[in-house]
Amino acid sequence: MRLPRIFRTTPFRLTLLFLALFASAASAFLAYIYVATAGEARRRTDMEITREMHSLVAAYDRAGTDALNQSLIERAASERPFLYLLMNKDQKPISGSIQESPVEKFDGKIAWTSFQVTDQDNQGHTVRHPARGLQERLSGGQILFVGADIGADEAYVNKVVRALEGAGALVVVLGLAFGALFSRNVTRSMVGLTEVVDAVRNGDLGARARVRGTRDEFDELASGVNEMLDRLERSMAGHRHAGDAIAHDLRSPLTRLRARLEAAYIDVEAGRGDPTQALVQALEDTDGVLKTFGAVLSIARLQAAGAAPDPVLFDPAELAGDISELYEPLCEEKGIDFAAEFSKDLQVRGNREFLAQALANILDNAVKYTPKGGAIMLRVRRRSSGEIEFSVTDTGPGVPEDDRERVVERFVRLENSRNQPGAGLGLSLVAAVAEAHRGRIELAEGPGKVGELGPGLRVALILPRPS
Repeated sequence: MRLPRIFRTTPFRLTLLFLALFASAASAFLAYIYVATAGEARRRTDMEITREMHSLVAAYDRAGTDALNQSLIERAASERPFLYLLMNKDQKPISGSIQESPVEKFDGKIAWTSFQVTDQDNQGHTVRHPARGLQERLSGGQILFVGADIGADEAYVNKVVRALEGAGALVVVLGLAFGALFSRNVTRSMVGLTEVVDAVRNGDLGARARVRGTRDEFDELASGVNEMLDRLERSMAGHRHAGDAIAHDLRSPLTRLRARLEAAYIDVEAGRGDPTQALVQALEDTDGVLKTFGAVLSIARLQAAGAAPDPVLFDPAELAGDISELYEPLCEEKGIDFAAEFSKDLQVRGNREFLAQALANILDNAVKYTPKGGAIMLRVRRRSSGEIEFSVTDTGPGVPEDDRERVVERFVRLENSRNQPGAGLGLSLVAAVAEAHRGRIELAEGPGKVGELGPGLRVALILPRPS
């Protein structure tokens, strides 16, 4: 027969284990109490018997057998709890309250013994009580025995032991009851987690464990499971979104590539086109498609991960310096003034490659849209809030304030940038990098309108200060 589920749970089994350990410890404790209490009662009885024996021996030594006999008769007639027997040298009874000595083997000097005495209760029934006795030979050769009934002491000890046994049994029963109740509560909490795991296994990534608000280990486990499922759901959604985005975002450039190849093929067939030029154009379009694919894949990776992969602690000024060395010659070739300003002793935590790509995208846009005779400024500084800021300021046409939130979306291109190459993914990647680093991107007006230049654009990549 299969046991109910509650009896097969780990908490209930642990309860049984602790109860078994408690029962073992309680049994040892009871045994110790019994031995200690019984031993103390016996020592007290032996001391009283010894004291009584010394008193009688002193009376014998002082006045002889007649005085001892008189004393035994008086003491036996009183309510003293002792048993007496005076015997001659041949162990024949002379006087006392018992008929014969319970000592079976007497060595002639002194002997202790335990025996049973017979008595009658109030209903006339014969009862037997345990007793202790001391037998000693007197100086004149007579033998004196003094005993005491210890039935009351043993009854008291047994009563104490039975009370402790009852208390132990009650504790075991209560322990089982509370163990079953505790197991039931734990099982309820675990059943909730098990149901969530089963739901996720069956494809329901929206299932979440209930947090009871008790802040115990089950709430911590439920919170951890929920956080893990949140990340899993974001990752799965990111992967699905990445696939959809790649399929959607590459459709247009691939369609343009096919159209150009088809037009080139028609021109070549008709003898009007240059095959070499058609191949060069196809290669350029293919590079553009691959660049778009790489950008979309990078954005999807960051959004799916939810955090920057492999973060390290490094100097942002050093990274900005490396990037500026690449773009300074390009600015000189285009006739643009380039300047850089880096604060020292800064630290930032993040993925160096992604941050380098984001900074390169910002500078690439600045170089692309800043006309000849303009200027670009690259800065790295610490804000008053402690955040680290990469900023690029140019004197290009800028971005209207109403379009600054929209321009960071994928494939968004403003009217003044239609004639420029690109797919509208540069600032989208910067925004994804900022989000993955728990930072943000801010767009603001540049230095303003100066002649035919401006108003310019200031793009700031802001990262939190490292903990």
